[in-house]
Amino acid sequence: MSDEIAVVLIALSWSGGVAVAGLVLAWLLRSASLRWQVVAVAITAVLAVLAGVIGTARAMFLSDHDFTVVMMVCLVAGLVAAAVALVLGSALTRWSRALAAEARQLGDDGRLESYGAGPAEFREVSAQLTLTSRKLAESRDRERRLEESRRELVSWVSHDLRTPLAGMRAMTEALEDGMVDDPQRYFRLIRADVDRMVRLVDDLFELSRINAGVLRLTLEDVAVEDVVSEAIASADPVARSRRVHLGGRVEPGLVLHADAAGLSRVVSNLVTNAIRHTPADGTVEIVGRTSPRGVELAVTDGCGGLEAEDIDRVFDMGWQGNRARTPDRDGPTEFGHAGLGLAIVKGIVEAHRGEVAVANQHPGCRFVVLLPHAPGAA
Repeated sequence: MSDEIAVVLIALSWSGGVAVAGLVLAWLLRSASLRWQVVAVAITAVLAVLAGVIGTARAMFLSDHDFTVVMMVCLVAGLVAAAVALVLGSALTRWSRALAAEARQLGDDGRLESYGAGPAEFREVSAQLTLTSRKLAESRDRERRLEESRRELVSWVSHDLRTPLAGMRAMTEALEDGMVDDPQRYFRLIRADVDRMVRLVDDLFELSRINAGVLRLTLEDVAVEDVVSEAIASADPVARSRRVHLGGRVEPGLVLHADAAGLSRVVSNLVTNAIRHTPADGTVEIVGRTSPRGVELAVTDGCGGLEAEDIDRVFDMGWQGNRARTPDRDGPTEFGHAGLGLAIVKGIVEAHRGEVAVANQHPGCRFVVLLPHAPGAA
């Protein structure tokens, strides 16, 4: 056996024994502070080197003086390594405790804004905690808005039902008591109130299907011009009674692969909403055209504009507008809804894999529906 192989085997046996002892020590310290685990790793490495040096030095028959020098050098190097390991371990412990404090803060307050410290892995975890905090804040904000929408929805639905029911009760009592000179007029008024309540219930049913994810689309080729013409013809009597100018234009031959009833409901609701909030002598216009992403339907009105903080609330359930918009002169029951029309629009458009948005455009708002040429089935 050559001297080199003998030296390697001696160093391996001495260092291997120390390594096994180090593994046992690391296992015993598995629940201890990170500081002591780092120190244990450093000491194990130094002792493994020291053991290998001692074993080979003995085998090489070094003089006592030379052996003492080697031992002193190894001892000093070991102490330096242990000190560095202790400092590094303390820093790791401090960073890990800071990370744990951030996690506790996120758990207690749900909010965290951290700039991160320590190794890249610690900074990455801290960044993920900060991102989680922001997502939680957004989720809480959405939940708060949804709860406000639910309360507003219940309030407006109650109002929209209570008012016609009270009127119908008064009229039926008058009919029963024979105190009516023109019964047919009362019958017409009762029928009108019933029709408003039926529309409200239909809106609620449609919205419940959308929110439950059970809305089914029957896709077919739909001429956009026909849909817009029907919406204008249907809303024209109401627009005339309010002295609102209603018009529109569509690119010739514009066709969508969509649900015909759903698309008609979208355009009708947008036009109804626009007329409802446009003052006398105002204008409501519908424009249909192609765009690079599909087909764009835009409805502009003269509502007076929206406050910046309300732009995102327009499509919430039960949202009825604010002071920035022109008030409805005839009350919220004229069209038989309780702030559900735009929420239904958003649900139907999203079921078509489309998008709907609103922006202020003098003198009112511009609602834009973007539908792909071939949406996926909902």
